[in-house]
Amino acid sequence: MATGVQMAGTDMVESRLAHGLIAEIIPDLNAAEALWRRLETEPAALGTPYQRFDWVSAYLHATGQVEHARIVIVRNADGRPRLLMPLTLQREHGLRIARTVGDTHANYHMPLFATRDAAALPSSSIVTALIQAGRANGIDAYTLKHQPRMWDGAANPLAATGEPEASDAYGLMLGPDPEATVRRVFSADARKKLRSKEKRLIEAHGAIAYRRAGTPEEAQRLLAAFYAQKSARFAVMGISDPYADPAIRAFLAAASTGAEPAMEVHALCLVESGRVLATFGGAVSDRRFSGMMTAFDADPEIARYSPGDLLLQHLVRDQTDRGRQGFDLGVGEARYKASICDETINLVETVIPVTLRGRTYGAVRGSLTRTKRRIKRDPRLYAVLKRLRALRRRP
Repeated sequence: MATGVQMAGTDMVESRLAHGLIAEIIPDLNAAEALWRRLETEPAALGTPYQRFDWVSAYLHATGQVEHARIVIVRNADGRPRLLMPLTLQREHGLRIARTVGDTHANYHMPLFATRDAAALPSSSIVTALIQAGRANGIDAYTLKHQPRMWDGAANPLAATGEPEASDAYGLMLGPDPEATVRRVFSADARKKLRSKEKRLIEAHGAIAYRRAGTPEEAQRLLAAFYAQKSARFAVMGISDPYADPAIRAFLAAASTGAEPAMEVHALCLVESGRVLATFGGAVSDRRFSGMMTAFDADPEIARYSPGDLLLQHLVRDQTDRGRQGFDLGVGEARYKASICDETINLVETVIPVTLRGRTYGAVRGSLTRTKRRIKRDPRLYAVLKRLRALRRRP
């Protein structure tokens, strides 16, 4: 009897901490679709392109994880949905871990908030509601990677207690005028050099065209060029190619087709031969383009003209012209990102333990994340790590 009283008391305390928020977990992607699509098209919604139904659905189906999908919906006391978060439930070291969808192919895993006011809900209230739902569904812990601390000027409550990730992401806001935006993003010197390179590229190889895949066939052609370019680059670097996985290729093909594709594929091509000189793919929503992948032709006779930079300048102009307001180049440090982006998107990993075993898991996970960040942010340690990886790859 004492145990029952104690549990009842705990439930009442948690209910007060949740401030009336209730989380439900739907184990069926299709059952959540109608609500999901309604939320993501609301003008006041706050979310990233990676939490669009079409992006998540394409990934889960292609990678065979649909049966593991768990859609979390947090509602307030009157039943209104405040946020939606797609997860997969997987076994790891004997624990049941709820993970964000998309792995490293998604730059951000922030929930889809119904409004900006929903994003302003206390972090502790959301976490308490998630713990209650996790307990009812046999979850040991939630692992929420790549949570941006801020998104479009709003704080992400699920990043409040997170551990900083090894790398951050980089972005910029677009303006209303395409040419003015290009002038702001690319310095006068950079624009001059790119005009010169474009002119010399045309003189040497003929007319060029900037293309955005508009049909499944064109998407497949541009993706095939990307795979070849990226495979060659990874081979030189001596690292495995994540895009060689047939499931990931199926995902990218599915995500980049349809009336309103979840992903766009852009390319710089030679007009006469159709040769693809550079490629750029990104997840998209009505308001944002988020870079997922890029590659260029490494042939010295092409690479000397910086086709990737030429494509990037066109991409910024194109996205501005089409009314998108946000543009980012994803996670990880790179010269081309630093040269045009004026915003650092700080990322954290948030682990929410539900059970005692989940609490132990969270402590270990936090320690690993801190170690990764320390190595990545220390040039000497990172150089040692790269040498060790190279040694392991040698036959």
